[in-house]
Amino acid sequence: MSEIRTVGVCGAGLMGNGIAQTCAAAGFNVVLMEVAEEPLKRGLASITKSLDKFVEKGKLPQAERDATLARITTTTDVAGMKHCDLVIEAIVENVEIKTKLFQQLDDVLAPHAIICTNTSSLCVIELAAKTKRPNRVAGLHFFNPVPIMKLVEVVKTIATTQDVVDALFAFATKLGKEPILAQDTPGFVVNRLLIPYLLYAIRCLEGGLASKEDIDKGMKLGCGYPMGPFELLDFVGLDTTYYIAEIMFDEFKDPIMAAPPLLKRMVLAGRFGRKSGRGFYDYE
Repeated sequence: MSEIRTVGVCGAGLMGNGIAQTCAAAGFNVVLMEVAEEPLKRGLASITKSLDKFVEKGKLPQAERDATLARITTTTDVAGMKHCDLVIEAIVENVEIKTKLFQQLDDVLAPHAIICTNTSSLCVIELAAKTKRPNRVAGLHFFNPVPIMKLVEVVKTIATTQDVVDALFAFATKLGKEPILAQDTPGFVVNRLLIPYLLYAIRCLEGGLASKEDIDKGMKLGCGYPMGPFELLDFVGLDTTYYIAEIMFDEFKDPIMAAPPLLKRMVLAGRFGRKSGRGFYDYE
């Protein structure tokens, strides 16, 4: 098994730039890829801003901040990934677009390289099966914000070999993360439990059980949760929650995973949460 030294990250959005920053901060050389220069610039700006905050808070020496940025190179061409030992895909949650990227990566990467997806809900084997290396494809699901959240879900498909799982566990540990092993079913571990909880909170609100403020307060003070379900929904994104719920319901046909009417209508109205300025709460 070749050692992971160079990590490719496809996608410089919120998750992608967080993964790139975390890998570079852990000492890995990182190749960050986007479809154009402009999103790459935005991704690098986000990484720089994040690192600067750590410096300001005294959690990161200036020299380490500079060294982290120096380990990151960028590309707009899949061919720029050819020397990577591991590539983590963090692009749009669309099976067709992800499949095309996986096939392109499969063509340019060395045989030993591992391809991972950061998907939170899609079927990993569906992507792996379209490559010539399904045994070297897995899920590597990080949580937002990546530089701070400790958990990584390592997702093993029915084709992923044990040496790949072991390499990904070792890699996650080097990042300072706590890896857990999940099977390739929609939602993996965290979302499989979290999404039904969030959906049921919405049903409680729909049914007039209590106000959203009191439901949030109840779960924070009664269960010790750092956020109530409606605060968390706004943070995760109502559109993201709805999308994951649809995939999980389609797979399991379990009514508890069906999106409540209120969630669907809020998404249709563009009320996605913090990122749109309004969700269950108003952020404008």
